[in-house]
Amino acid sequence: MGRYCGRDMGRGDQRWFAGLLACALMWPAMAHHSGAMFDDKVSVTLTGTVRQFQWTNPHCWIQVVVPDKSGPVEWSVEMGSPSQLFRGGWRPTTVQVGDKIVVVVHPMRDGTKGGLFVSATHEDGTPFGSAAR
Repeated sequence: MGRYCGRDMGRGDQRWFAGLLACALMWPAMAHHSGAMFDDKVSVTLTGTVRQFQWTNPHCWIQVVVPDKSGPVEWSVEMGSPSQLFRGGWRPTTVQVGDKIVVVVHPMRDGTKGGLFVSATHEDGTPFGSAAR
């Protein structure tokens, strides 16, 4: 039998430890979803007005209202986690309701008005986040 913390591990200890290890390794897989719903071979540029910026876990979101010939259309833009965005120079106040922005996304494969964030700039072309420095 193996040794753990200076004592011999019995078969029951080994099973308990193996179960705990399996749960620990499984957690990251359960905590994240696939990006298969986004078409990463296509980029769409949205020019619109921020309706809402959600600084939330597990992903931040920007709701952008984009003019369309049939009327305004709201797009949901999925971003990374707050910690990822923070490292990229974003803050909870980086984007404000009413801001005019240009956002590049990888669109949803099913055609719904949503996408995965690629980049964003202010209306004048100034980038958000670390790229603005």
